[in-house]
Amino acid sequence: MNTDQPAIAARRPWVLKYPSGAPLDMGPLEFESIPAMLEASVRRFGGRPAFESFGVRITYDDLDRLSRQFAACLQSSPGLQRGDRIAVMMPNILQYPVAVYGILRAGMVVVSVNPLYTARELEHQLCDSDASAIVIFESAAHTLQGVLARTPVRHVIVSSLGDMLGLAKGALLNFVFRSVKKMVAPWSIAHAKRFPQVLAEGARRTFQPVRVHGEDLAFLQYTGGTTGVSKGAMLQHRHVLANLQQMRTYFGSRLREGEEVAIAPLPFYHVLALVLNCMMIVRLGGVQVLIANPRDIPRFIKTLANSRFTFFVGVNTLFNALVNDPAFAKVDFSRLRIAGGGGAPVQLPVARRWKEVTGQVLSEGYGLTETSGAVSINPPTLDEHSGTTGFPVPGTDVEIRGDDATPLAQGQAGQVFVRGPQVMAGYWRKPEETAKVIGPDGFFATGDIGLITPEGYLKIVDRVKDMILVSGFNVYPNELEEVAVMHPGVREAAAIGVPDASTGEAVKLFVVRRDPALTQEQLIAHCRANLTGYKVPRHVEFRDVLPKSPIGKILRRELRPEA
Repeated sequence: MNTDQPAIAARRPWVLKYPSGAPLDMGPLEFESIPAMLEASVRRFGGRPAFESFGVRITYDDLDRLSRQFAACLQSSPGLQRGDRIAVMMPNILQYPVAVYGILRAGMVVVSVNPLYTARELEHQLCDSDASAIVIFESAAHTLQGVLARTPVRHVIVSSLGDMLGLAKGALLNFVFRSVKKMVAPWSIAHAKRFPQVLAEGARRTFQPVRVHGEDLAFLQYTGGTTGVSKGAMLQHRHVLANLQQMRTYFGSRLREGEEVAIAPLPFYHVLALVLNCMMIVRLGGVQVLIANPRDIPRFIKTLANSRFTFFVGVNTLFNALVNDPAFAKVDFSRLRIAGGGGAPVQLPVARRWKEVTGQVLSEGYGLTETSGAVSINPPTLDEHSGTTGFPVPGTDVEIRGDDATPLAQGQAGQVFVRGPQVMAGYWRKPEETAKVIGPDGFFATGDIGLITPEGYLKIVDRVKDMILVSGFNVYPNELEEVAVMHPGVREAAAIGVPDASTGEAVKLFVVRRDPALTQEQLIAHCRANLTGYKVPRHVEFRDVLPKSPIGKILRRELRPEA
């Protein structure tokens, strides 16, 4: 034990219970930037497969070449320069990592956008991030068309499902997809470029390598945070690289360089998949099987059956759907070493059923967008689901604090505060909001309620009271209520979460009508037109009045016991 280790153990007692061989701290960063990490993997694993989609693979050499071409085209585009924000609005297809690594290699910033966003949501994010360009999947291009003129976006790159799948297969998949979606392609956005066109232009130009530093901004990951106000968490290269190294250090020999076969069903625009899959597996030189539509469970299971996978990260609702499909039990799980759940609590019945079917423990972790992913993870040596989120990862300080912000004793529940090299730089252009959650001591106030168990595990027992968690995605009542009262028939609205067997929680909306003729169906249709699907209320209840405080604030907490 070196001289620093007693001090580390005194501050972080859980490190003494880390898996055998795991160091107590993460050590210095291996790489200065994400492009440097990619280039190291290319040198080591060049001819090995990196990503697979619809049976088509690209190698690390391919990823290197294609991302350079993408970066070269960005560098030559009028008005684009280092530090500009480039929105990426696509599902998990081969174009996604090519675009993301190309943007970062050009010294620009990735703005992750949900491809299911409505026009209102998309316009807000593009304007708030001051995005100069967007890479968008063609099925979402019509959403962009309606708001493009009101955004700072001046360059549009439209991608199709089959762009990187070869001429015959790509054309067939595009035809089938467009037929199912009843789309007309290509979309007629003025001056838009197609993804293959961008790669071809980049191939004709010379990529100018950019020296990217750890403090440079890499991602703007949008989150409602603890207040419900949509904000961009500023993740620098060093934040993401630190979280990769923390997880790699923690898992040790369970993660094998050049051998991992990872299933990637969670969308890369979500921080969990972005860091665990799109980044960490590339660092390890593994191959990732991209799942463009994980809701198609039969097709998903067929893909699993053809992939001797070693690594699988998902959310509770996905695991639940899989274990309840008889075909899933026929999949070969003999090589599976790591199966983890995040984004939402893993329910004990689901974890038990997963182990019955796969023979592997379904571990649970905890993290936030603001922490570049993981704060704590269960050790890979557990025999059963622990019911906790595991030990804080190396290099991470966690304190449980009371209402007066003083640390609480082990076992007492309070707000979870986190400090570590993975904690964001702050919220994009919102210094006041940043100051509310990151104190002078560097601790980030998560807004979640938790405790440290006698074994040293972090257990999340509650969270910000008003936030609703639907299938692992945050739904913020302020946004939903604002959309509801946009309807001329609504006077007041309050949104809460209610238990749901399928999604963990579902949205319930309490409404005071302005128009007595307004129906539940009409209001839900209005919400669906303005909100992503998982935010749309499943239940609507009309009331004559809503409970309020003396100053007129609607009290959601009084609606929960009634619901």
